[in-house]
Amino acid sequence: MTSTASPLPADESSQAYHRRRKRELSSLYATARSLTALGELDDVLRSIVRHAHGLIGTDFTYLSLLGPDDALSVRASEGTISADFLAAGIPPGTGLGGQVIERRKPIWVSNYLVADELNHVHDFDRLVAREGLVALLGVPLLVRGQAVGALFAADRSERSFSSEEIALFSAFADHAAIALDNARLYDQSRTALEELQSAYRVIEEHVATIERSQAVHEALTDVVLTGGGPKDVASHLADQMGGAVVFLGRDKTLLASAGVDQMLHDSNSPAWPGIMHALEGARRTGRCMTQKDASATHSVAVVQAGDSYLGALVWSQPASPSSADLRMLERATHIVALMILKENAVADAAERLSGELMTELLVNSPAVSAAQRARTRARGIDVDALNLLVVADSTTVATLELSRQLHVYARKHAGLAGEYLGRATMLLHAEDVDEAVADGHRAIRQQLDRDINLIGEQVQDRDWARAFTTASRCLDLALALGKTDHGATTSDYALYSLLFAPDRINELDRFISATIGPLLAYDAQRSTDLVTTAATYFANRGSLAQTARALQVHPNTLLKRLDRIDLVLGSGWRESEALDSQLALRMHQLRGTVNRSGLTRFS
Repeated sequence: MTSTASPLPADESSQAYHRRRKRELSSLYATARSLTALGELDDVLRSIVRHAHGLIGTDFTYLSLLGPDDALSVRASEGTISADFLAAGIPPGTGLGGQVIERRKPIWVSNYLVADELNHVHDFDRLVAREGLVALLGVPLLVRGQAVGALFAADRSERSFSSEEIALFSAFADHAAIALDNARLYDQSRTALEELQSAYRVIEEHVATIERSQAVHEALTDVVLTGGGPKDVASHLADQMGGAVVFLGRDKTLLASAGVDQMLHDSNSPAWPGIMHALEGARRTGRCMTQKDASATHSVAVVQAGDSYLGALVWSQPASPSSADLRMLERATHIVALMILKENAVADAAERLSGELMTELLVNSPAVSAAQRARTRARGIDVDALNLLVVADSTTVATLELSRQLHVYARKHAGLAGEYLGRATMLLHAEDVDEAVADGHRAIRQQLDRDINLIGEQVQDRDWARAFTTASRCLDLALALGKTDHGATTSDYALYSLLFAPDRINELDRFISATIGPLLAYDAQRSTDLVTTAATYFANRGSLAQTARALQVHPNTLLKRLDRIDLVLGSGWRESEALDSQLALRMHQLRGTVNRSGLTRFS
């Protein structure tokens, strides 16, 4: 490694040498002038290596800049260089580049890989060998005395670099460093100007948003305080924001509109599918969503209080809305939510009275006091006609919300609803109990847009308490069986009536004890689990291979367990008496599942 000059080539005369030097210097000054005309940093870097490559005439030339971690990384290149080489980074203080940065002077080697004076990096040396790089010259790029990078010229054959080449390359690097510094300053100035302009635009938008939001807020607050309704909300928003406003209820029905053609509210309208798509996105994200069609842009914001979906505001206009307009529409939903909550508070009082009356009927059933008859009669309800009790549950809807929806449905069908023993419950009159439960499931599921289970039990002689126990146990059984979205009566689960009918618990115990009782006792005494083995055997249709895989045991182990079950129950448990054994095992498993879910509280 050296930076001394090589002697003048023997075949080059002094006159030819001076002509070459003059041509090189002219090219250097012309290149420097062209660099000063560039402003973009990437353009400057590409121009530097392109002109440097033309000046020095090596196989390839590349430029590396220091990163935040003081490692050198290639930013521009000229000549044929592999992508792996260009992507390589040089750690601080390593390789020829590290020496150039530390010593801030030109350094070259005639053969990079055998240069012992360099601090080699194995990974980079491997790339050097693959690239065929041999001779390498590096000169620092100095900006105000600080090295910011290095410019490299490389050959794929061993050679020396003359003092004239080094001086020319260094002079070019000095010009390039100035251009590079100017480009960086230009980028910083342009970025600062753009940030300033952007900040000013944000301030302007923010001021406009505050003013318009304040006007909307004041108008909608006045609606709430003066007892206004959905029509007032739509009118005020249309006045303040322009365009057309539609107020949709939680069931997507039109509550009010202003400044809009009525065809927009028709589900057959071309605009309706786009509005519904935006509504789905708004409900999913909680943010305002926009959908465009041939005639207008529709922005939809959901009205929500906590986890409760209350409805949506749809704003339609010809132009695309600004972000400030969308934020204002979102803020308007907060005031609208307050209005709806106020209305709901009145409805909640009615729901509470309905739930309290229903609870009294269940607690005192089958007796009905004169006061209870008078209170139900005042609500337009014939207490003696309440012959259907329905319980509801959902994995995604809170019991309070379920009870509220049951109340809405019951109010339309001369019934009562509320929460009883932690469960959403409803009392109705029904000519056809199966159809009534199916209709209730359809209506309430559509209103909530969530999966729900509804189980109904026909009431005999006003014994609502017994009907509640039966329906509740059956509902827990349905959940244990994997049902999450259906409406049915307890008669649909007649096969499992031993599990959910309170007065048949003893029958279930006797059936299980008579069929697999000895096996249960064997497991209890010896801490084994042959019951699970037998149940898995039936679940896999008697296939030894599938049963062994399901239990994760060796087939020989399974055969030993089955032989042991034969000894306990007799060989008939999987032959002529297999149906009784299979039913007993299934009932035993389900009883354990539903008991763990809390079903025993009703026994």
